[in-house]
Amino acid sequence: MESVSNKCWTVESLKSLIPKLSAGMETSADELNTIDGQLGDGDLGVTLVRGARGLMKVKDDLPEDLGLAMLKCAQALTKESGSSYGTLIATAFMAAAKDSKSKTERPWSDISPLLRLAVSAMLKRGKGHLGAKTVVDAVHVVAEKLDGINEPRVVLAAAREAVAEALETFRDKPCQLGRARIFSEKSVGLDDPGMVAFQRILDSLA
Repeated sequence: MESVSNKCWTVESLKSLIPKLSAGMETSADELNTIDGQLGDGDLGVTLVRGARGLMKVKDDLPEDLGLAMLKCAQALTKESGSSYGTLIATAFMAAAKDSKSKTERPWSDISPLLRLAVSAMLKRGKGHLGAKTVVDAVHVVAEKLDGINEPRVVLAAAREAVAEALETFRDKPCQLGRARIFSEKSVGLDDPGMVAFQRILDSLA
């Protein structure tokens, strides 16, 4: 991550985070596959590893334009990871890309409104709603938590805290969307795999 005194993030910021993300996903893959296997196909870890490897392939070729860079990341994710979770992440990147077109830097305080855009785009793409116990709920909580924060280290710490809060809030609720809804009663008391994956993504960036 760039210097804590730097109030803006750039494509170089993205480039510096991608290797950390890739390493974290390799480490977390088995855990995420196991958690996903309780309520889904058991391939969430594989999905994220493939997506991270896809980002590594394009990392050094990202343009300075933030919008174009994030669009390229979205395309890489779509190409390498065809799962619903991978599609949601790519959708989030595309929403952020559209809002960042022709910009080479953005203040860290823009993370919150960008995440709100991502939430709207993911809900539309997944035909879902907030409160259904999915990763979108966690992203929504993070967006609320980061409102007005403009220090990169504080942004990351607050985001990790927010996901932990979301996991705690939704743990004893049933999953209402996706494959996990089939196991609605069984999902009560279990963490949503997508939320845990989001938590591990943030952990890898710390």
